Amino acid sequence: MPTASPAAEPPRECDLAIVGAGIVGLAVARELALRHPGAAIAVLEAAPEIGAHQTGHSSGVVHAGIYYRPGSLKAELCVAGARELFEYCAERGIRAERPGKLIVATEPDELAGLDELERRGSANGVEGLQRIGPESIREIEPHVRGVAALRSPATGVVDFGEVARSFAADLTAAGGTVSTGCAVRSTDARGGRIALIHDRGETTARAAVLCAGAWSDRLAVAAGASPDPRIVPFRGGYVRLRPERAGLVRTSIYPVPDPDLPFLGMHLTRGLDGTVEAGPSALMVAARDAYRPWRVRPRDLAQTVAWPGTWRLARRHWRTGLAELRHGLSRRSFVAALRRYVPELQPSDIVAGHAGVRAQALGRDGTLIDDFVVSRTERALHVRNAPSPAATSSLALAARIADMLEYDPGLE
Repeated sequence: MPTASPAAEPPRECDLAIVGAGIVGLAVARELALRHPGAAIAVLEAAPEIGAHQTGHSSGVVHAGIYYRPGSLKAELCVAGARELFEYCAERGIRAERPGKLIVATEPDELAGLDELERRGSANGVEGLQRIGPESIREIEPHVRGVAALRSPATGVVDFGEVARSFAADLTAAGGTVSTGCAVRSTDARGGRIALIHDRGETTARAAVLCAGAWSDRLAVAAGASPDPRIVPFRGGYVRLRPERAGLVRTSIYPVPDPDLPFLGMHLTRGLDGTVEAGPSALMVAARDAYRPWRVRPRDLAQTVAWPGTWRLARRHWRTGLAELRHGLSRRSFVAALRRYVPELQPSDIVAGHAGVRAQALGRDGTLIDDFVVSRTERALHVRNAPSPAATSSLALAARIADMLEYDPGLE
């Protein structure tokens, strides 16, 4: 598979500019290159490499579309995007598998939540979704205990970093460029074009799509968009099962999630290499790149604390916040959350794993935004909220964003 050349010199001028070389930004750039052969398309990335943030720190799960409210963008684009992603991987020789997933109810009071997930999955067109009982659970996952479960054979795993690199290679093969070390600081729409001022100079374009992840709200607000919603970072910490205990998990095992939160709960996932990861926790942190839990960036912390939605969220979900803090501080507490459905798991069975930071949009009213959000400013589109399942949905989401760009009369 060809590789991209992310050290390319950023152009002074181009037709279309994309800010952010995560999987969504690269998918958008690739889609635009396919639609506009010969157009000069440039991707500007702040980090020294592509896929450095959410893309490179995910669990690798290709979601089937069970959780999302029917009619939402997440529901529509996840189902379509997963299908397109598997087709793309097959064409490019990228390893992607469908080991499936169990969403397990461990207590009778979780059955109503399981019913709702089954309703959503069916409404969203998830293929092969099946309700099973305790005996079938044990047949699929002998070490898992529950009163009922949803089985999703369509759920898969892939290396999203490899997919992102393939998207970048597609773009460069079409004549586009990917330039790293180009943190965009501001934009300025003038004279029928938009200027992107970055760490390596200035690039002007006819239009821009900003897929800046954890920093998306800052660039949107600076360009004149509403400050609502605000990005609030949540750190997700993972652990790995020791190799000799990886046999406790055959596929992916998830709990029934809290319906009031856009997080899926602590789960276990078997990766392509046979390792089993468990997590993540979901702890609000003081930096938008808090891969180390105690990293503090004063500007990030100040913006989170000053946002009214932060305090409204805290009042509403303080018990959940305390539980996540315990998970983050205590290996025993972390494992206890997983033992609800894998009773044999012990604290000694795990070792430290990786961590990711979820760029979660939070409304002024304290609502955690549970759908993709794209806003407009002059000559630009801003992807304001694209957490999971954005990687799964990346090809379908890119097509939708490209449609929005083409049908904006202000960009003709």
